[in-house]
Amino acid sequence: MSSIYTLREVTQSYAQREVLNVAELDIQYGEILALVGPSGAGKSTLLRLLNFLEFPHTGDLTFDGKRVHVGLPLRQRRRVTMVFQAPALLKRSVMANLQYGLTLRGIVPTQEALLDQLAEVGLQDLAHQPARKLSAGESQRLALARALIIKPDVLLLDEPTANLDPYNVGLIEDILRRDNVARQTTMVLVTHNVFQAQRIAHRTGLLVNGQLIEAAETSVFFEAPAKQQTKDFVSGKLVF
Repeated sequence: MSSIYTLREVTQSYAQREVLNVAELDIQYGEILALVGPSGAGKSTLLRLLNFLEFPHTGDLTFDGKRVHVGLPLRQRRRVTMVFQAPALLKRSVMANLQYGLTLRGIVPTQEALLDQLAEVGLQDLAHQPARKLSAGESQRLALARALIIKPDVLLLDEPTANLDPYNVGLIEDILRRDNVARQTTMVLVTHNVFQAQRIAHRTGLLVNGQLIEAAETSVFFEAPAKQQTKDFVSGKLVF
């Protein structure tokens, strides 16, 4: 399988403090990659690089075979979207929030297409309700629907189910699985929930102190990791 992203000797620094140093990472087309590790390990920084919100301090990052740089065309940037832990919803209806990203792209969706997408996340009955009146779980499902309706090639997720109840966690994981299977959307998921990584990720990577310790098929990562730090992390011996 070929790679949609490649990273080689990529570093990122803030105020002369290096926070990320990834020697090598390939992210494959159509895979779900989970990134686990302690807070401050560089996971969110890596997502910002993958989302072109920042650019590497040193090293090479490529997207779909092209080197990522400050002048990356808008058409390339729009192939990637991100869902954050705390969604920022507009002071509009659920339907208007869903339509917003399409409007920015000059796309006029049908009412049927919007309702179908809301049905995919279980919000069709709330289409005309104020978005900011939704529960936490409903808000996150709306944020996910808003990302998926633009049909991105890559979906980045930063702790998308943190602090949600098990019911909404299950719904969101099911939505991600279905979209990955139906559209082969590449997904990179940052999570502190190792059980979530085991449930939905094809591969899992461990970041510690800004370094990628190991990335492997999820079953191998948890059952037969190659690196001692990964073994300690999986067994709970690694204390941060």
